[in-house]
Amino acid sequence: MPAHFVPQHYTGDWSVLPLRAPVGAVHPILQIAPDPLCRDWTDTALLRLCPYIAELLDGFACPIEAVRLMRLAPGSIIREHRDLDLAAEAGTARLHIPIATNSGVDFRLNGSRVEMTPGSVWYLRLADPHAVANTGTTARVHLVIDAIVDPWLEDLLDWGKAVA
Repeated sequence: MPAHFVPQHYTGDWSVLPLRAPVGAVHPILQIAPDPLCRDWTDTALLRLCPYIAELLDGFACPIEAVRLMRLAPGSIIREHRDLDLAAEAGTARLHIPIATNSGVDFRLNGSRVEMTPGSVWYLRLADPHAVANTGTTARVHLVIDAIVDPWLEDLLDWGKAVA
């Protein structure tokens, strides 16, 4: 798996597999670190090897941009940072679907711990300060989806706020 493209944000092993990437991007780094102005996305060969994930993505009625499997190895830390372009009110929502995790994963958003169980779906406003430490003995793997906020996704996010 290619290492995450912003090494100053982490220590240890944080790696990424691109499942949707900019059209024409063939180098792995360009697939996981797209131009923020990119508007044309395509499924990668890796997604074709993951039919269940492809089926799950087909269930989204909103436009989907980047999709990645992100792995944080045991003993690794993602330092506190902000992804300023990742806020639903700015038009892009990053959704996390935990696939594998452990009790030693400490995800902090605005200083508060967020415990995500496998199979759940989370919208996190990552324009706010966030950090992750994996002090467990197994890797944390998330399916990470960057989606355009359209009326369908906006309604879903509003519903999530109402039931939280």
